[in-house]
Amino acid sequence: MRISAKADYAIRALVELAADAGRPLVCEGIAAAQHIPYRFLKAVMRDLRRAGLVRSQRGCEGGYWLARPAAEITLADVVGAVDGELLTVHGENPNDPADATRAPAVAAVWRAIQARTEEILTGLTLADLLAAQPRASAAALLGLVDVHP
Repeated sequence: MRISAKADYAIRALVELAADAGRPLVCEGIAAAQHIPYRFLKAVMRDLRRAGLVRSQRGCEGGYWLARPAAEITLADVVGAVDGELLTVHGENPNDPADATRAPAVAAVWRAIQARTEEILTGLTLADLLAAQPRASAAALLGLVDVHP
């Protein structure tokens, strides 16, 4: 599975917004803080606004802020907003019944990967990433027993 730069930048930008909850941030500040190319971030923020994950306001008091609390925005929401479906095989959803008839064992693997990916991304929120122990939250979700800093 490949995570796009767009999804990575979107998550990083939203974490930045979540950390400064309540006050709008401008793209220039987010881009500088997260080392994201400014022009690329503008396009990402447009996608996030269209998906209802951020709100924006123009003007000297303007900027971007989360449209919902960080605890209500999952990583699946973010990836879906900028990349669409979480996992495709040749551009098709592996849950498509036509795919299962081509090579049932292979299609089953793709479906399992898709289900596990969705489970992980829907189980982590922006608030989890801001928590004091984000590695512990992710590790618990992944079923890892031993977490080392």
